[in-house]
Amino acid sequence: MIRITFILLLLSFNLSAQDDLINVLTFNEFMDRVKIHHPVAMQANLKIQQGDAAVRQARGSFDPKAFSDVSQKYFSEKQYYSVINSGLKIPTWYGIEVNGGYTQNDGVFLNPQNNTPSAGLWYAGVSVPLGQGLFIDKRRAELKGAKIYQESTQAEREVIYNELLYNAGKAYWKWFESYNEVLVYQNALDLTQQRFEAVKQGALFGDKPSIDTVEASIQVQNRMLNLQEAQLNFKNATALLSIYLWVDGIVPLEISELTNPTKAEDIKTVNVDQELTDALDSLTNNHPLLRQYQYKIDQLNIEKRWKQEQIKPKLNLKYNAINQPVGNDAFANYNINNYTWGVEFKMPLFLRKERGSLELAKLKINDAEFELLSKQASLNFKAIAALNDLENTEQQITLYARTVNDYAKLLAGERQMFNAGESSLFMVNSRESGYIKTQLKYIQLLTKNHKAKLTANYAFGILSVK
Repeated sequence: MIRITFILLLLSFNLSAQDDLINVLTFNEFMDRVKIHHPVAMQANLKIQQGDAAVRQARGSFDPKAFSDVSQKYFSEKQYYSVINSGLKIPTWYGIEVNGGYTQNDGVFLNPQNNTPSAGLWYAGVSVPLGQGLFIDKRRAELKGAKIYQESTQAEREVIYNELLYNAGKAYWKWFESYNEVLVYQNALDLTQQRFEAVKQGALFGDKPSIDTVEASIQVQNRMLNLQEAQLNFKNATALLSIYLWVDGIVPLEISELTNPTKAEDIKTVNVDQELTDALDSLTNNHPLLRQYQYKIDQLNIEKRWKQEQIKPKLNLKYNAINQPVGNDAFANYNINNYTWGVEFKMPLFLRKERGSLELAKLKINDAEFELLSKQASLNFKAIAALNDLENTEQQITLYARTVNDYAKLLAGERQMFNAGESSLFMVNSRESGYIKTQLKYIQLLTKNHKAKLTANYAFGILSVK
């Protein structure tokens, strides 16, 4: 499959204010693209079409059906019989079947009960179930089940979207974290190299001891090693992010080296909003995964109702009015005393198959209800935990932002004292290491905060609508 570069013309990214050549891919832009173009997202949309097709198929059971049956026998130059029966059957929602047609029979050895006038007979009538099939039959059960399935495909689509966007979102924030760690280590390396050059110059002029150049050089090497590891993590995070970027679900994209995530200083902390708190009360009714379980129970209830109906005996009443046509007038000789009728009765004596089938249907419902209760408890816990995590990370970031500022002040003061000859290179390196760690910790907390928001939306099943 052709790989193409992820460039500005394809994604219309915002340009960075610092460098017109650097493109910034924001979280919302990334998620919108995944939602539209990822193959799994497009696959999720097929679920809706499957639901529509299932309903259309079930409705086909109620389509009128034309039929024609011709049976003839010729032997020893005689027509033993010719039986012709053609007509139309129309099933209805209430189990009644309307039918009508034309029959014409003759022959030397025709069964007398099949005798008709030479012009044939027209007939029209109904078949009414008085026992099994009166309140629900297989056709109605299938159509009701198909309509529930159609509704469940919407929930299934949301579940697929929710899972896809959650994994994609985690990949973005991993990319964000690794990128900003690279910036921290790159800045630290630049400062360490500048200090190494200054110490080396000071040692040449006798202002600094020569041993400081060795320590400064070691620090440069350590910073380079840290930067290389950070760059490797960033490359791997970029490769992971690329698997979520496609064009129309067909062409995979690669992220350009000139495309970066948002910088940490441009990201705001997110908090627990009222919308999420209110969503906790309606989690059972709104979460797409729980709706899927409920739809499954609804389908099983329809199946159980049909099984209960099968306990009844089959008792079908059939009536057909018949009439001999005169010329082109099919009703010229119509008489209410001309008709055929019949009763069909069937019932197993022990009903073991039917009773066993009904019992299995009830057990399936019980099993699905227990599974729903378990899933409700699990999702409710995950939602509460996600909200707690989101609230906690918000407080941690607020606290740790001051810690980063305090470390920056300590480092600035130590550098000033070092330049004035009142401090050692060891103390400067120690303060700098502490400042780097606090920056990295802040980035981790900021990433954790946004991941917690992502997880909360995932736990509530609302990523697909965000």
